[in-house]
Amino acid sequence: MSPHPKPVDDPGHLIVVEDPDVKIEHYPEDWIAFTLFWLMAFVVFLQFFSRYILNSSFAWTEEIARYLLMWVTFVGAAVAMRRRNHIAVEVLHQFLPEPVVRLLNFVIDVIVLGFVALLVWYAWQVTERMEIQRMTVFDLSMSIVYGGILVGCLLMLWRAGQMFIANARRGWRPDPARQGLIID
Repeated sequence: MSPHPKPVDDPGHLIVVEDPDVKIEHYPEDWIAFTLFWLMAFVVFLQFFSRYILNSSFAWTEEIARYLLMWVTFVGAAVAMRRRNHIAVEVLHQFLPEPVVRLLNFVIDVIVLGFVALLVWYAWQVTERMEIQRMTVFDLSMSIVYGGILVGCLLMLWRAGQMFIANARRGWRPDPARQGLIID
């Protein structure tokens, strides 16, 4: 196998490359975060354009951009959970014996799963309680805003559960696919 991918002759496309080592995966939280991010970018650009070019800003853009940022934050946390990119202190893993490291990994997974489950519970409670609150500019319930946060927390719980199951199947040993990985 050559180190460079071979171009495929396809008259329908300008550039088509086939590389068996490249695997493109599509996850729902990636697409949700991508859409929310670009929607937020559009709203912020609209705010900038209307304020500095038209000298009359749209009143709703600041509020909606703030809410979209909240949604992107929590959905993005689910993306980071799936990719295992959340910050972690792993110095003890280098100095402890392997059975203790496995126990430590189990305890960490239980704490993460419990914390994210608690986040879901609180997000659910806040979403229900904010039903009577209204947005400042639009006459819509604030539970819509907190519902987006709840969706992000549910996605995090789903990914934390998947990580827990995968780690349990390996017996909380290090993931061989991530060995020697410096940057993801």
